[in-house]
Amino acid sequence: MSSYSHQDQFLNIYDNYESKFLTPFQRKALLKNLQSNSQPEYRRRIEIMLLADMGKSQTHICEIIGCSQEMARYWIGIAEAGMAHKWNQRPLGRPKIVNHQYIERLKELVNSSPREYGYAFSDWTAQWLSKHLAKELGIQISDRHINRLLKQMGLSTKHKNSLTTENQEIAIKISDLHSPPEPSFHWSFNLLQTNK
Repeated sequence: MSSYSHQDQFLNIYDNYESKFLTPFQRKALLKNLQSNSQPEYRRRIEIMLLADMGKSQTHICEIIGCSQEMARYWIGIAEAGMAHKWNQRPLGRPKIVNHQYIERLKELVNSSPREYGYAFSDWTAQWLSKHLAKELGIQISDRHINRLLKQMGLSTKHKNSLTTENQEIAIKISDLHSPPEPSFHWSFNLLQTNK
């Protein structure tokens, strides 16, 4: 239905049907927007609602348009509820769960010790970050997604094994170990005689 000849056919056919649940205002607005050069996903929404208004079944609509049952069901429900004029107010695609506040809080937590928040361990794991943020902000995401977000920010839950200058003085290096020039073995053997 995305080509104009198909679209013109659709408009001509639609004019011959009596509206089942769309108001004249909604019907006119949807037809006008269908004629404009809008994005394909928005066109699908409009076509679903218009076909449903013509009395087409959900299955038939899916076959005609090539959309999922879920998409057809949702937009048929919107049209039946009298909200067809709001077809473009819902953004395209999957809604984002993680917001700016979540990202900022994640940065703060990674750069601080879990002990500051009452945990017994000293290093965060993605799983514990996820649990803590779910409790704190009410947004639950997987530990894999936490790791993806950290990677995007150039952060990680794994600490680099770099010694600070304070610890470098205390640390023992292999070069600090002295070995004697010749190995000396002081073995003592205690031979026991056994009586048979």
